[in-house]
Amino acid sequence: MRTANIQRNTNETQIAVALNLDGTGRAKLNTSVPFLDHMLDQIARHGLIDLEITAKGDTHIDDHHTVEDVGIALGQALRQAWGDKTGICRYGHAFVPLDEALSRVVLDLSGRAGLFYSVDFSRSRIGNFDVDLVEEFFHGLVNHAMITVHIDNLRGTNAHHQAETVFKAFGRALRMAISYDERMAGQTPSTKGTLTA
Repeated sequence: MRTANIQRNTNETQIAVALNLDGTGRAKLNTSVPFLDHMLDQIARHGLIDLEITAKGDTHIDDHHTVEDVGIALGQALRQAWGDKTGICRYGHAFVPLDEALSRVVLDLSGRAGLFYSVDFSRSRIGNFDVDLVEEFFHGLVNHAMITVHIDNLRGTNAHHQAETVFKAFGRALRMAISYDERMAGQTPSTKGTLTA
C-alpha cells in the first residue's frame, strides 16, 4: 500500500495528513479554511486518493500560514507515499472545464521542484479566501513533493470556477502520473535510473 502519515507542528500551525495513493477518492478534511477543504476534496476525488487532513493555525491573523503549511505537509506525504516511483507512469496531464473556466495542469514526478503558475483570477477573493493563497499552496506542495508542475488557467471569468478547475486538473494529472504501467514493472521511468534528484 502506498500510504503516508505526516505530522507538521510549528508555532504557527499544527497539521496532520494521512493519505493512500491507491484509494477511492474519499476525503475527511478539517483545515479551518473552508474553501481550502473544498479544493482539497477536488484533489482527492479526482485523483482517487484517500485523504485525511486536520489543521489548526493562526487564522485569526489570516489564512496564509495554514494554507501554505497544508501544502507543505501534503507534499511531504505524497513524496513519502510513492517511494522510489518504480513502475509508475511519472508524467500526468489534464484539461478540466467548469462552465466558462478551463485549466490545464501538466506534471512530472521528476525529483526536482519547480512550479510554473499562470492563473489570472477575475477577482481577489472567493468569499473570505484570498486567491493569492492558491499559488502559495502549490509552492508548498511542489517544493516538498519534489515535482515539476505547470498550472495554466486558459480562460475563466468566475474565480471559484477558475480555482476549482485548477485543483480538479491537478488531481486528474496526479492520478495519471502515479498510475502503474505494467510494461515498467520493476523499472524506474528515467534514463538516469533514479527519480530522487
